[in-house]
Parts: sequence; C-alpha cells; structure tokens
Amino acid sequence: MARIVVVGGGYGGVTVAKGLDPLADVILVEQKDQFVHHAAALRAAVDDVWEHTVFMPYSNLLERGRVVQGTVSRVEGTTVHVFGQDPIEADYVVLASGSSYPFPAKYSSSRAGVAKARLEQLHENLAAARSVLLVGGGTVGIELTGELANAFPDLEITIVEKADSILSTPGYTDGLREEMSRQLEELGVRVLTGSELAYLPPHNVGELGHFTVQTRAGEPVEADLWFQCYGSRANTGYLDGTGYARLLHPDGTVRVQPNLLLEDHRDIYAIGDITDVRESKRADAARQQARVVIANISHQLEGETPDTTYQPTKEWVILPLGPNLGASQLVDEQGETRILGPEQTAEIKGTDLMVSVIRSQLNLP
Repeated sequence: MARIVVVGGGYGGVTVAKGLDPLADVILVEQKDQFVHHAAALRAAVDDVWEHTVFMPYSNLLERGRVVQGTVSRVEGTTVHVFGQDPIEADYVVLASGSSYPFPAKYSSSRAGVAKARLEQLHENLAAARSVLLVGGGTVGIELTGELANAFPDLEITIVEKADSILSTPGYTDGLREEMSRQLEELGVRVLTGSELAYLPPHNVGELGHFTVQTRAGEPVEADLWFQCYGSRANTGYLDGTGYARLLHPDGTVRVQPNLLLEDHRDIYAIGDITDVRESKRADAARQQARVVIANISHQLEGETPDTTYQPTKEWVILPLGPNLGASQLVDEQGETRILGPEQTAEIKGTDLMVSVIRSQLNLP
C-alpha cells in the first residue's frame, strides 16, 4: 500500500489526510498536540469559553492512518525528517504547513496547555486595561477590534494603519472599506491612517504596561497594551538547504503547478498558505486545494495522470466585527460584487465561527 505523508495538520492538511485515509497508509505530521481553529482565535483572545473551544483533538480524524506529533526538520525527496524521530519514507508527500502570525491570531506553542495559559493571562491583562493599540488595519486588526469592543465596551481602542485606508491590500472594494469605517466610527474606535508608528511599544504583545508612542506624522498614542496585526509568514523553513529550496520565493511561498504538484515533481504537493497561488490565504481555499490533491493522488494510485487542476474561486470576504457587527463582500451569480451588512455577516460567520463544521471534519461530537 502506498504511503502518504502530510506535513501540517491545519485546515488543508486534515482535509487531505482524511480524504486519502481510505486509499493509502496516511501519516499526518503536526507540530501541535491539538488542532487549532485559527478562524476563532480572535474570539478566544477575549472570551474564557472560546479559549477552550478553539482547541480540538486529532484522535478521531483518521480510521486507518495515524497522527505523529513532531516538528519536521527537512524534507529530502519523499523522506520526511522529524526532530527526535526516525525519518519517514513516503511515496507521496503533501506540504500543508501553513503560516505563522503574531499572537493572538495564531499560537506559536506546540502544546495547547501553554497556549491556553497565555490566553488566560491575556484575559486578565485586558480586564485591567483601559486602552489598547492595534498596529495594522487589515482584516485581523479589524476583526480583533470588534472582539475587543464587544467584550470590553469601555475599552479605548486605537488602530494605526500606515496605508491611507484600512483594508489597503488589493481585492477589497471601496464599499467594504466605507461600511467597515462607518461601523468602527459607530463603536468609537480611533483610526489613524497614512502614517506608521515611528517605533514599536516597549512591551511585548498583549503585555500590560502603560506606554506612549508616536506615528511618523507626530500623532501621539497612549495605551495599556498593544497587538501586532500584520506579519504573516509561510512556514517553509524546513525546505531551506534542501533540493526544494530553489522553488521558494523570498516570502517563503513555494512554486506549484496548476495541479498543485511542486514544479518539476510528480510526488510532492503543496497546499494552503505556503503555495504561490495568487489569492488570499483562507481556510476555504486550503480545503478546496486539498480536494484537488486528493483527486490527483487518487488518480496516481490507479496509474493515471494527476490532471485535476486548481482554479481560484470568486473570493468572498466575511469580516465579522464581533458577534453582531461586520460586513461581507460577495460576488453574485452575475459576477457583481455585493456588500452585506452586520445581520447577514453574523449569520454567515459571526456567531458560530464555523466551529461545528470543523468539529464534524475532525469526527468530533
């Protein structure tokens, strides 16, 4: 029976592993001891109940295969090297190692218990704070603002964005920016655009301690704690110094063919945040790419050509601003872009944050 090693147990990785489990000997290698539902991490940053909800065990995911907790040191050919363990030989490898991002959007610790302890300390710090600074006015900064404003209505919140507007990256319409700006103003959030900070605060992210900083335009900002809401990076360090290093872009993403095989290879795929597919990095995109890989490896196992290709779909932007506010940018059947308001956004994502969908995928009650 063919062996398939999946590197990374995020949204794309668990989809591939589960989909190929009936067909092959599947080994999922994941650094963390539990699945982390990052789409709900910002709510966990302010809510004691969600602090536990975002962590889910891998124990029910695979019926035939197995999950190995460990950190991949390098991949040579189709041999996956894991720190402190024997190398794992495979017939096919799927790279699904995702990306890193500053706390609290993502957690660096491999142990859920350590991440929960840091969240508990953050909750205490937020309860004692009177003001918060968020550096970055993209989707993470805005979504975190909504969670903070909902959980701590008296908290003074300032967003500093170096671009001339919030949601400055390509793909967002003026209509979405205007609607989000209106809601932020309604919440009493101070938004400073067009100038970055002259220097970062003297404390660690999420650490309680009053400070004053300035933008390069000379605008002073006082706060009791701060968050860095920028800085995503593809997790592909284990490819440095290997035969795959030549396929890496400066931002850490890796070059893939339309069928999601690495360029010039027939036995190693990549999906999710680490690919150079030109689209925003989203959980639903990672899952769609995973289905392409499932189809292609299934074809190869039957001696056929891996000819299923991935086509980026029309992107939906679902941006909650806490449980009850937010806006969405959708493309309808006629190809027209539509902006939905708070009520529809809450229905799509704001209340449940897709937890039930993820638990079902992990075969959890």
